[in-house]
Amino acid sequence: MDRWRELQPHLQQLLGAEDYRTWIEPLGVQKTTESSLVLACDNAIVADWVRDHLLHDIGTVARSQFGSEFTVEIDSGDDRSDTADPSRVTLPGHPFSSAFVFERFVQGTSNQFAAAAAEAVADQPGEAYNPLYIYGGSGLGKTHLLHAIGHRVIAANPECKVTYMTTEQFVNELINCIRRQQMEAFRQTFRGVDVLLLDDIQFIAGKERTQEEFFHTFNTLQSTGRQVVFTSDARPADIPGLEERLRSRFLQGLIADIQPPDLETRCAILREKARAIGWELPEDTVLFISRRVQKNVRELEGCLNRAIAYAQLKNAKISVDVVRLALFELLPDERETTPADIIRFVAQHYGIRVADLKGRSNRRSIALPRQVSMYLIRDILDLSFPEIGKIFSKHHSTVMYAVDAISKMRLSNPDFDSTLTSFREHFT
Repeated sequence: MDRWRELQPHLQQLLGAEDYRTWIEPLGVQKTTESSLVLACDNAIVADWVRDHLLHDIGTVARSQFGSEFTVEIDSGDDRSDTADPSRVTLPGHPFSSAFVFERFVQGTSNQFAAAAAEAVADQPGEAYNPLYIYGGSGLGKTHLLHAIGHRVIAANPECKVTYMTTEQFVNELINCIRRQQMEAFRQTFRGVDVLLLDDIQFIAGKERTQEEFFHTFNTLQSTGRQVVFTSDARPADIPGLEERLRSRFLQGLIADIQPPDLETRCAILREKARAIGWELPEDTVLFISRRVQKNVRELEGCLNRAIAYAQLKNAKISVDVVRLALFELLPDERETTPADIIRFVAQHYGIRVADLKGRSNRRSIALPRQVSMYLIRDILDLSFPEIGKIFSKHHSTVMYAVDAISKMRLSNPDFDSTLTSFREHFT
């Protein structure tokens, strides 16, 4: 128990007071040893959230305090009795994260449409976009938007029955109700909510009984003007094992996707998350992290938390050097980029061979990628024109022409400029 008490001040500083109260205070100690800590929580929603989003950071702080071999686990403690009241099913409450509100959702071109749709649903539940289906890769902000919808709906109408849960929890609840012969209570309970927010709906695929019950629940909610919002890692058409009738119901509403954020959006997200916990990061540090974590906002936040925890433990100011040390295990590949890396990347993008780029062919399909390679090597590695010429067995004047030609193309063609920017981000 003492070890858990030792960790709590560090976690409060890391997460902030509101999130600490929401996610950490409900946890208790189930078991502790010299090298491990098992936490427990009666609320399965809180336990699952901590396991999915905070356990890595709790473990990082614990290992910094108690040694590199120390482990932290969490048990939901959700062992329900078989003698439960068969006339009722208790839905989870509203453990919405205080950090997951619309005001703290950083928007960019990759997520503006989904964010706007979510706000419209939150302002007029059951009237705008029903159902709303948001899809995208892991860690891009889908759960954030679900929580934000819940926050706004309840703020506008505290009596509104809002239920948020993962699809896995929905499936487990169904299984438990079948086992306890509580199906009528299950149907009445779920069909009585005003707003149903379901995370990771793709996990319903292949489960025939679950899809059957969910289909009728969904129909009841939609036909009576109650709002349903789903998130998924794929479009309805790309979920194998999903019944066609459910697929068509999902398509009746609005489908909104979230793409990985660009560099500017990643920087903005990092600054916002740092400020939310009372930190201001130097601009070079923001760029260092944002350039290396390119596709996952959750990973971006994890790197930030680890860097801050490391700086606190070392009593050091946040800097690129401190962050590099803090993230060494997460970002092990810190070797210098070589011309061969750039050439290989460009060849793969354009679907040609490296040998073609270094060959004599001047066909447009080869010449343009070759010029792009020369430009990037010059731009990223700052090699001289003669040095680049030797790589391609070309005269340095050819390289100068290539760099000038690509520079002019970037100025005149926004799409091409965006492509080159993404290429550069890959290596810097």
